[in-house]
Amino acid sequence: MPVSEIFCHLMAARGHRRSPSANAAGLHMNFCPHCGAKVNREIPRGDDRIRDVCSACGQIHYQNPKLVVGVVPEWQDRILLCRRAIAPREGLWTLPAGYLENGETAADGARRETWEEARARVDHLAPYALFDLTFVNQLYLMFRGPMVSDAFEPGAESLEVNLFTEEEIPWDRIAFLVIQETLRRYFKDRARGAFAFQTGRIQPVTPKG
Repeated sequence: MPVSEIFCHLMAARGHRRSPSANAAGLHMNFCPHCGAKVNREIPRGDDRIRDVCSACGQIHYQNPKLVVGVVPEWQDRILLCRRAIAPREGLWTLPAGYLENGETAADGARRETWEEARARVDHLAPYALFDLTFVNQLYLMFRGPMVSDAFEPGAESLEVNLFTEEEIPWDRIAFLVIQETLRRYFKDRARGAFAFQTGRIQPVTPKG
């Protein structure tokens, strides 16, 4: 399996459009963004973790997990999925999701992603699932909520957008493990008529062979 494909599998949680930060990819800085000097990897005094520390100005550059927010958009007995127009996992299906922006509430970010990727409006969002993806330093917060109408169309990041019943879900063409797990739990809860808040941890795929 090519390295690029292995990386896509290891990024199996990535439902957003932006390139990974140094933090998200498990990398570290080379140069200080404050003064341009070389950055060292060391444990600062009073700390217990290795950090990126500037060799000149002493600035400690803390790297923290990124929050991804998304939605299970509901319309009657169907949900809305987007087929990705961008890497990674281009051409596969996902729920609308992406990085939370500064100044946004989690729900507002999820609404924005739904509009950007599917040109659909959702309202009355309820937090549904929180997943830890420690192998890419991410948290996924997924909401569920009804679409305001059945109007939708592909955004710039989607090849197509469509409504699916549970039986129509293209399970073998879902882009990311975290989306597969969200959908699996969602339909299980819907079948029993009760939605409990879910938590879980997504593990990286181990390439075969």
